[in-house]
Amino acid sequence: MNPTSPPNRSASPVPKPARAGAAVWRGSNGDSAKGAGIRAASSAAGVQIAGKSTAATVPHVVQRLDDSDPRRANTQTLEDIRNGATGIAIVFQDAPNAFGFGLPATAEALTEALADVPLARTHVRLDLHPHSRASVDWLVRILSERKIDPSRLDVSFGIDPAAIFAGTGRLRMSIEAMLESMPQSLAQFFALGVPGILLEADGRVFHNAGATAEQELGIMLASAKTYLRMFEKARQPVLYAAAHIGFALSVDQAHARSVAKFSALRSLWSRLLASYSVPDMPAVIHAETSYRMLTARDPESNILRNAVACFSAMRAGADTISVIAHTQPHGLPDAQARRIARNTPLIFQQEGNTFLPGDASDSDIATLAAPMADAAWAEFELIEAEGGVLRSVLDGKIQQRIAEARETAAIALRKGKPPIIGTTLHATGSAPDMRRLPERSEIAAAEGTIFCEQLPTIRLDELIEDAS
Repeated sequence: MNPTSPPNRSASPVPKPARAGAAVWRGSNGDSAKGAGIRAASSAAGVQIAGKSTAATVPHVVQRLDDSDPRRANTQTLEDIRNGATGIAIVFQDAPNAFGFGLPATAEALTEALADVPLARTHVRLDLHPHSRASVDWLVRILSERKIDPSRLDVSFGIDPAAIFAGTGRLRMSIEAMLESMPQSLAQFFALGVPGILLEADGRVFHNAGATAEQELGIMLASAKTYLRMFEKARQPVLYAAAHIGFALSVDQAHARSVAKFSALRSLWSRLLASYSVPDMPAVIHAETSYRMLTARDPESNILRNAVACFSAMRAGADTISVIAHTQPHGLPDAQARRIARNTPLIFQQEGNTFLPGDASDSDIATLAAPMADAAWAEFELIEAEGGVLRSVLDGKIQQRIAEARETAAIALRKGKPPIIGTTLHATGSAPDMRRLPERSEIAAAEGTIFCEQLPTIRLDELIEDAS
């Protein structure tokens, strides 16, 4: 394929919205049959909600594959899939969202961890990582060795240079060289016809550093703009590239604001596409429960926080959902903690049917979403005026604004607003007795060509501790 030619339109069509303001994941045939019968039924026909026909799909239940021992990671993953998980998120060591752990970033480790995993009927996402481009090659090699047709896959490659830069503090090449080379580098994946996400505007790194919802959304939109501009400069049709851009955001225990964040994101994406005269298309959104909301002192209360966040993501119509285990602040979760994380969305799906999104016209949500989108657009315009998201991160301007937001939140938390149950209000009297897997692995020294101020990953309860 010519690097400057458009992607294969027949193999990877521009998705057409099946309902207003909601994203619909285009999964593999095998997944529909294997994952849950209700997924196949709901995607085959409209589901009636309050008198409206809606093509609702069940979100993938995505479990983190983040153990430093590839063999143990494989055992965990096979157990997860046998017990209801329909997707995996591969989190490598040194990734911003690895929280000090992660699968070793080698082809051999990935091969061992994915042994016997039914990739053709499992949603696979490669979580953002400094070796994102290499890890895509590793995965493609595994698919080739197993003779799996890439067009049957349901995959997100999770490549987001802006989040990687801010989350690790480094890039392996200059901004100009990276943006110049990426369209050609990704051209072969367009040629493969993989029906999934190549580039992802990921807000989780910024959220877990203390960004407000408005800042998180504005940064994500600025990242998406960077990728559209990159393909435009390479003379590749923006229409085709846009279909391969996705989003990843954090959802926390603030239910209404979490749902509103999805609504705001969809309106922002539509507005950005309109600026390119591109027909509206659904935003494909991966939701992960917030790490920063988890507490170390009373981990059992995190189960409820995760439940609220998970419900919010389902009500909002997330395409994929990953629940961070309630014991994550104490290290790698054991089998029981992983089971609770996996079963949280499964209960909502199969017992509560909460995967059906709420009415987008809900007045409470709309009241929150409209000003949130306006503030996010203002953040986006500020970042654009600073030279784009990568330049703003390089100059430390995004980090400065997030630091200010983090300090504002810290001051409020120290006054008990909002309270953290089990920590600042009704605090438990003893330290939790946690069962956990081995301690963090040694991480390789930072390597890079350009460097920036690395965003911290800090929980709300740590903000309080820092003041004491």
